[in-house]
Amino acid sequence: MCQADKALQARTREMGAMSKGDNLRTGGELLVDTLVANGVDMAFCVPGESYLAALDALHGAPSIDLITCRQEGGAAIMADAYGKQTGRPGICFVTRGPGATNASAGVHIAYQDSTPMILFIGQVGRDMRDREAFQEIDFRRMFGQMAKWVAEIDDAARVPEYVSRAFHTAMAGRSGPVVLSLPEDMLRDRAPGIEIAAAHRVEAHPGAADMAALRDRLGAAERPLVIVGGSGWNAKAVANMQDFAAANHLPVAAAFRFQHLFDNRHDNYVGDVGIGINPSLAARVKDADLLIAVGPRLGEMTTGGYGLLDIPFPSQDLVHVFSGAEELGRVYRPGLAINAGMRAFAAAAAAMEPVHGGWSEATAAARAAYLDWSTPTEVPGGVNLGRVVEWLRDNLAEGSIICNGAGNFSAWVHRFFRYTGFGTQLAPTSGSMGYGVPAAIAAKRLHPEKTVVCVAGDGDFMMTAQELATAAHHGIPAIFIIANNATYGTIRMHQERDYPGNVIATDLTNPDFMVYAQAFGAHGERIEATGDFGAAFERAQASGKPAIIELITDPEAITPTATLSGIRAAAKAGD
Repeated sequence: MCQADKALQARTREMGAMSKGDNLRTGGELLVDTLVANGVDMAFCVPGESYLAALDALHGAPSIDLITCRQEGGAAIMADAYGKQTGRPGICFVTRGPGATNASAGVHIAYQDSTPMILFIGQVGRDMRDREAFQEIDFRRMFGQMAKWVAEIDDAARVPEYVSRAFHTAMAGRSGPVVLSLPEDMLRDRAPGIEIAAAHRVEAHPGAADMAALRDRLGAAERPLVIVGGSGWNAKAVANMQDFAAANHLPVAAAFRFQHLFDNRHDNYVGDVGIGINPSLAARVKDADLLIAVGPRLGEMTTGGYGLLDIPFPSQDLVHVFSGAEELGRVYRPGLAINAGMRAFAAAAAAMEPVHGGWSEATAAARAAYLDWSTPTEVPGGVNLGRVVEWLRDNLAEGSIICNGAGNFSAWVHRFFRYTGFGTQLAPTSGSMGYGVPAAIAAKRLHPEKTVVCVAGDGDFMMTAQELATAAHHGIPAIFIIANNATYGTIRMHQERDYPGNVIATDLTNPDFMVYAQAFGAHGERIEATGDFGAAFERAQASGKPAIIELITDPEAITPTATLSGIRAAAKAGD
């Protein structure tokens, strides 16, 4: 730092000692002022000494509900869940070094899931940079490939500028995470307070020519199919897409883990295009002569490992609607590319004059195939997870939220539950284990009037099990259902398929989850028979506490239609 800068810093500190009649604010106070101006009502953190000045400013902002978490990965996932639910950036505060590396798991989820989020990281003092000071990391290099923008704020006076840009960047085009590094001495410096306005969402709108071209393509199509997905939706946009589909009698599928973007009870909904896809739906995707993808990136999971569509020229006439222009044509060359936000496109689609293409019969057949596919199967063991999910489907109030992380257990959730509308599903398209627990905590805090259920595998749950302490501390009565088969099921399945009988590193030893719940003052249940689940769930819900319901499931029931021994036998026969 040059002498002039040091002198300016000294004068700034001196001015901070002046009477409170001036308009000077610390960098931490300016930061929180900007959050309040942007309507932030909730934030998630693990406290750290590197951003104490920001914490002190949050102490003076009672309008922001600050949730104290037990590990930074959990805090960042909660921020991601908030962003998915609201469309506004989820806010997370962590400390430097280890705190930031832990939080990177949530940032990666937000990036792949296109979720608006802002991660604030306390940083070493400005006069210590580039010395590998205690817990120092260059966050621009660390987060450069997993965030839309990474920056460090060197001057307290520029805090409102940087934070305003962070909000705009997180929400614009393809939404995503932003990372801002906050040197601890900058947060203590003082600068003039300014009037701050909230960031506004910037959304591209489809042109009249785009919509006319789409209608012409629909008019020429014999086997159209719509796939919805991605971020940037709200309840109105979902309703508009449902009106568009109904008016045109179009079959609609949902991309991987975006089933909440179309009411699964709707006559035009035909299933999800992701892992474990209904074979008849996969055939429909391949056989479609017009594929209208509204919102999904068309990544690996939604395209069956890039196998449902040819690269770079799909055999289907592809209309790709996406909020970020850089994604259009990235992998697949669309016949019609429409750069538009989901809300704007859905409104234009609903207003479009319907096309009478005679697709009603094909849509009804696709719907019947979905209903048949979503009927629970029989599996080994005393607890049938499909029947448990069916009970939830038939008994939860409309608008209840189902959260999950990653693992084979999620195949039962996605296949047999029927999501009723926008925001009723929280699941990571990045396939990150440990997502469901913190996501459920954030969702229940945000929507205390709704039933929020996390369905997790035992391996999945233990990735973020410490956040049960967060739920207990803040009195957040989410319900956690654990399918316990004492194994990393997905990896075990692949082991048996590729190296039959060579089991290594996939067996697990778990705690008594009922006792684990009780240790936090939560409600605990243990279920060994399917028929006992309903009453146990009702007791858990009536407790008014965070609750764990442990399901003892058979590891043989590795998917809704396959067993471990069957996979092993088939693999050995193939040898």
